[in-house]
Amino acid sequence: MKIRGGIPLEGSVKAAGAKNAITKLLVASLLSKKKCRFFNVPNIQEVEITVELCEEIGSEITWDRETGTLEIQTKELKTSYIPQRFSGANRVPILMIGALLGRTNEAIIIPTAGGCKIGPRPINFHIEALKKFGAHIEYREMRREGAYFAQAPQGLKGTLITLPFPSVGATENTILAATRAKGTTLIKNAAIEPEIIDLILFLQKLGVVIFVDVDRTIHIEETQEFHETEHTVITDRIEAASLGMAAIATQGRVFVEGAQHPHMIAFLNKLRKLGGGFDVKQNGIEFFYQGPLKGGLHIETDVHPGFLTDWQQPFVVLMTQAEGISIIHETIYENRFGYAATLKEMGADIELFTHCLGGKPCRFASQNFEHSIIIKGPTPLIGKKIHVPDLRAGFAYVLAALIAEDESIISGLHYIDRGYENLTGKLQVLGAQVERTALIPA
Repeated sequence: MKIRGGIPLEGSVKAAGAKNAITKLLVASLLSKKKCRFFNVPNIQEVEITVELCEEIGSEITWDRETGTLEIQTKELKTSYIPQRFSGANRVPILMIGALLGRTNEAIIIPTAGGCKIGPRPINFHIEALKKFGAHIEYREMRREGAYFAQAPQGLKGTLITLPFPSVGATENTILAATRAKGTTLIKNAAIEPEIIDLILFLQKLGVVIFVDVDRTIHIEETQEFHETEHTVITDRIEAASLGMAAIATQGRVFVEGAQHPHMIAFLNKLRKLGGGFDVKQNGIEFFYQGPLKGGLHIETDVHPGFLTDWQQPFVVLMTQAEGISIIHETIYENRFGYAATLKEMGADIELFTHCLGGKPCRFASQNFEHSIIIKGPTPLIGKKIHVPDLRAGFAYVLAALIAEDESIISGLHYIDRGYENLTGKLQVLGAQVERTALIPA
């Protein structure tokens, strides 16, 4: 991707459906033999991988990428073995355990989990929770990589599960297993992200009795009868915020159609404190530059309803253009500031710290992880050749390039393609000088 920066973004663009919602909804559809129809499905690689994975085990899928409509039905399971080629592809295969344990007595074989290189994402919370249902799960070394073998020969039984941390993935896996478990299941200290609520709404349509209590407790009752279901995927709050930050960072004005206010409260509060402008409309949010940005912010990432960890990368870039000193304390992943070195090479004044620069309880305290960052601004940025290391760092680099003087060349776009639908096209509509070309070997 070639980008020449310094051009204010202007216009209107539509945010796509949420990557972190549709991929889990497709897995949830495997609980039932009935047809499920989804709308607002983003045309991104993460969905392609998940579709291929579902088809591998027997799903019949029709996907109209132009209209964003996808139909899926899994009448019978062809296999409960997920091939090794899906190992490391994304984080979806591990959720197959929860979805399939109630549909088959055969052993479910799942390759090791993958995703972006932002620090280890241990699945011990998943495994311990699933074992409480009565599932037998073990890890075995295979020829190339390890795999998890899971089985519930006596069926699953409802139980009380208290998660040590409100992990999104562990919450999703536990919900899926609970749907077919005998009796009632309670999940305490559960994640309550908008994507989790979207999953719960879909499951209720599917026929599940499920609700969230006020203390982060999710109640699920055993379900034996399912229904055909239609469901519209929520808008991607990460993409919506990313496009909004791009508007303000380039001193422009962009209306993000589909941006949902209730899902972005923490982000919008910090944006307003920074001096960024926004106006909530009936069908989206307009973001605009309204004068010099003011630093002095202190942000700590957290589980919902806190400040989302996937918002902090472009927000750091935005802070490089604000007057003063700002701090971000990352409490979700221990290795999420790997992109900072490249921003420093582009001219950003950034320093990393192993100390917890914040008051929230942090799992990474005194463990020598660089998980706090101080940003001083404003600093001009210069164009650079950049290789993307992971999805969210990728957009941070795109944003830095939109601000920078001269031209930037960004490679490794497959990471960006995992989560952003037609990013180049959307930026072009907003007036950015950006083009996507094939790399020619030297």
